[in-house]
Amino acid sequence: MRRPTYRLSAPRIALCCALSSLLLTLVFGSGCRTMIGDKQSVRPRSLRDVPAQRLSYRFAPDTSAPPGAAAAAASSSSSDSNTRLASVQAEFETNRQDDALLRTVVSPDAQPERQRVLALYATAEEQEELFRIDMYSTDGKFLRNLTPPELKGAFAATVAWSPDGNHIAFIARKNPLAQPTPPALVGVPEEIPTAGPTPTASVAPIFAPVPSFNTEQIYICNRDGFDLKPLTQREGLIYFYLAWAPDGQTLVALACTESELQARDPSYLRPAGRPRLLTLSGQERLLADQLTDALPIWSPDSSKVATAFDKDVAIYDAQTQTPTAARIPLGEPLLGASILYDEKSLKKATSRPVSLNPIVRLEWPQPEILFIETGFERIYVNEPPVSRFMRWHTLFLSPQAALLGALPLKYNDT
Repeated sequence: MRRPTYRLSAPRIALCCALSSLLLTLVFGSGCRTMIGDKQSVRPRSLRDVPAQRLSYRFAPDTSAPPGAAAAAASSSSSDSNTRLASVQAEFETNRQDDALLRTVVSPDAQPERQRVLALYATAEEQEELFRIDMYSTDGKFLRNLTPPELKGAFAATVAWSPDGNHIAFIARKNPLAQPTPPALVGVPEEIPTAGPTPTASVAPIFAPVPSFNTEQIYICNRDGFDLKPLTQREGLIYFYLAWAPDGQTLVALACTESELQARDPSYLRPAGRPRLLTLSGQERLLADQLTDALPIWSPDSSKVATAFDKDVAIYDAQTQTPTAARIPLGEPLLGASILYDEKSLKKATSRPVSLNPIVRLEWPQPEILFIETGFERIYVNEPPVSRFMRWHTLFLSPQAALLGALPLKYNDT
């Protein structure tokens, strides 16, 4: 028995075409969506849209160093003279011979006429490792004092302009030599003011009151050195490291207590602190209640922060309302790679290879490529630092995908 056929009219053909078009849209549209957990979510266009918990990774041991790593290492080990702008150095040598210029930090402005220079210097009465900051033009002309008398800068290497050149961040503490305001005299009659010559204009700046603390805090001001304020106000904590996000809207920092800082000295270890995020409005978010001496770094898109705890890499979401994090356990992969490294380089094999060391440094040049360096490092007083078995490894990051059978990260909420 033959099935009946129906002749389609023009309106019915148009309706069929519309339905077909809608069906194709739904089919291909659903192909741009993926299931994350039990929820449907838009497929991410870049790693910026992928939470740290949903990243996959591939570990490649003993790879080449990241681009610029050798230059950065050479710069960090070079003398301080390489960090002093010649025009400002000449000004100090000519007109400020009683002050010692420590380093200069030039703003990132593309237009030379807008560039500013921060001059970090110590005076004769300055305590060791404390300094003051003045602002200069690039041709060596003094503009203004930046730090008020009640503040002293600390950790000179951390003084930094924001990437857009609109803000300056530095670490400072209360000036131990600052004298309190003397009390008003009692019982002294007021003198009738008499006319006198016009006073000479003073070049000393007038500073608005700025809170100061007995321990090192992070301060921020605008590009002209005004609107100075503390970004952190946690008396008792010592902030010793900061780094701007590439977009200039957030900072990552390390802080510890004084006892924790002093405990590292006998072993000649680098300072270790707890990582935290800071917004320009002063909001602070603790990332982990665990000490690390691996300086946190930003992803190029400012969406994430990475650091390390011994042989684990930790990645934190920096732009989300819900703070999340992921850990990449690399103890076993590093152990296996170190056994092979010792066999090849040292011509010996042991169950505890000497080349197996903690993660000491990270570089994040591309969103999908994270470099980590393992090694043995010690910092001695008045002696060159010791570095042994320094080895670079690479983590290749990608979104988790069930079709690819990706290896998920171990994660935890913070």
